[in-house]
Amino acid sequence: MPTLSADEARAFLARHPDIDSVDLLISDLNGVMRGKRIPSSNLEKVCQLGVNLPASVFALDINGHTIEATGLGLAIGDSDRICRPIAKSLMPSPWLRGGRQAQLLMTMVEPDETPFFADPRQLLSQQLRRLGERGLTPVAAVEMEFYLLDRVRTAEGKIQPPRSPRSGERATQSQLYSIDELDEYAAFLEGVQRAAECQGLPLDTTLKECAPGQFEITLGHCDDALKACDSAVLLKRLIKGVALNHGFEATFMAKPYGLEAGNGTHVHLSLLDGKGCNVFAASNGDPLGSQTLRQAVAGLLELMPASMAVCAPNLNSFRRFQAGLYVPMTPTWGFDNRSVALRIPSGDNEARRIEHRVAGADVNPYLLLAVLLAGIEHGIERQLKPPAPVAGNAYEQFEPTLTNSWLQALELLEASEPLRAALGSDFVHVFVANRRAERDQAMQTVSQLEYAWYLRHV
Repeated sequence: MPTLSADEARAFLARHPDIDSVDLLISDLNGVMRGKRIPSSNLEKVCQLGVNLPASVFALDINGHTIEATGLGLAIGDSDRICRPIAKSLMPSPWLRGGRQAQLLMTMVEPDETPFFADPRQLLSQQLRRLGERGLTPVAAVEMEFYLLDRVRTAEGKIQPPRSPRSGERATQSQLYSIDELDEYAAFLEGVQRAAECQGLPLDTTLKECAPGQFEITLGHCDDALKACDSAVLLKRLIKGVALNHGFEATFMAKPYGLEAGNGTHVHLSLLDGKGCNVFAASNGDPLGSQTLRQAVAGLLELMPASMAVCAPNLNSFRRFQAGLYVPMTPTWGFDNRSVALRIPSGDNEARRIEHRVAGADVNPYLLLAVLLAGIEHGIERQLKPPAPVAGNAYEQFEPTLTNSWLQALELLEASEPLRAALGSDFVHVFVANRRAERDQAMQTVSQLEYAWYLRHV
């Protein structure tokens, strides 16, 4: 794994003499950034020695509590591991402290420098190595949806859409693909664009999404899946930071409003062979794509039920799976069809790819790519055949079969031999124990809806 060199760090600080501190960032199971802040004078030391963090950083739930059932807490003395800085990830954070802040991605290793099994980035790296042994390189692009929120809550304490910086009016309409809506929030979006350019993040398109205050920003295709996921987690952090500077909050929560569209993460995937050719493209120009494409689709469909625990990692995630809101609820596929789980977009044969449409915006991108690539490898290795592609509205043709139960999703993952083999049984244990413990905590809370419905009537 390439690590940041002291020479690279010195050159960066010479180019950015105003930067006086650096955030050392590592993504936990939930995709939440954890880490430490150091003065820039300590950066060379980090390049040479790394920085220690407890292994229990991967035992933390969404509230930052160590889940002891993972085995990564007091059972091992809450011991440290070394985190190494990732090459080419040192970059300014221009929305913080007037440009005096920088950030650096880290990844965790064992004392002998082998990958730490519970680090999601290391997990994806190992999956990429296995595909590399087959002579295959994934090309990935990530699309993320998010809501802008007013920082002022309603009189009832609920979230609400923001007021337009230009008109002062509160967003109330869908206005899908509206250019006028992009104009209304141009200052925020331009702030995102400038910060992304400063960080070298490959922004592709920005669009107004289905609900009031909802947007989507896409990243360009990248033949380094690790870098694609690095860009995704950094873009999420960037959007939240820029939003605060413009008086908003940004949320990637899967379902912030019960009656509006949820936030999804769509991933576009193709595979290159050793000559750089797309193996999903048919050599004879067949519009249905290659045999390898169909095998990959079949593998993804077969493992989709067991992947739900990763695609929908928390209590709120499952509220997104409602009929009529463009969220797949059955393992289906089709060509240029947005009602299916796996869409094969239209376009040139050479650009043939799979769009995975199941995961929420609350997903950990590293874990998502790891399970998707495991599904693709599963289909190719076993030469699986998919069912017929769906034409027309899949919601009307198929009953929902993907689980909407958090508990059942975890049980399906735990029982999946292909995913246990791909992710490692030790990792599956940590992930499932962490998510089960958070579910247990959630079940201890009684909602206002339950009081309204049951307190006086049962």
